[in-house]
Amino acid sequence: MLPAPSKKQIFWLKGVIIAIAMIPLIRLFILGWQDSLGANPIQFVEHSTGTWALVMLLITLSMTPIRLLTGLTWQIQLRGMFGLLMFFYVCLHFLAYIWLDFWFVWEDIAYDIGKHPFVLVGFSAFVLTIPLAFTSNNFMMRRLKGRWKTLHRLVYIIAILVIMHFWWLVKKDITEPFIYATVLAMLLGIRIYFNYKKILKKA
Repeated sequence: MLPAPSKKQIFWLKGVIIAIAMIPLIRLFILGWQDSLGANPIQFVEHSTGTWALVMLLITLSMTPIRLLTGLTWQIQLRGMFGLLMFFYVCLHFLAYIWLDFWFVWEDIAYDIGKHPFVLVGFSAFVLTIPLAFTSNNFMMRRLKGRWKTLHRLVYIIAILVIMHFWWLVKKDITEPFIYATVLAMLLGIRIYFNYKKILKKA
């Protein structure tokens, strides 16, 4: 097994990951500048930001399964950063929705959320990410103590809601949301399996 990275290496690794994570956003700006966002630019922006929010969410959820399967623990130090990157893209996704789709007309936004189930579950997922983002630091972890873990279990509900949001949104071609749903099911399945093994050992 390779040795764990040092604190300095982790610091530089985080910088590299953040730089890579900004590439999709930079790409959107370049495509927008070139007027190359396709026939439906708003949908393109919303799909891109939403997809990358989901990718960051699944990477966040993969940190513990990696530990369970390999015994590696150093990657847990990256979990909070990936969670915040997820929140960053979620905010961009929501901003694109309320700005580009509705130009901040709150009555129309409220009506749309109430009318369409896929929008409602997506909005619910966004709201649930807010307390997680604001408590994703060592200060809040120490302050909340045991309640911190309980609060951050909301991430599983968020993940399920996001998959539902994506699945209901595409309606016909479910290939892409099915792939993400399968990845989520595998990640959750690994955790359930190891928790079950732990319960059997205690029994």
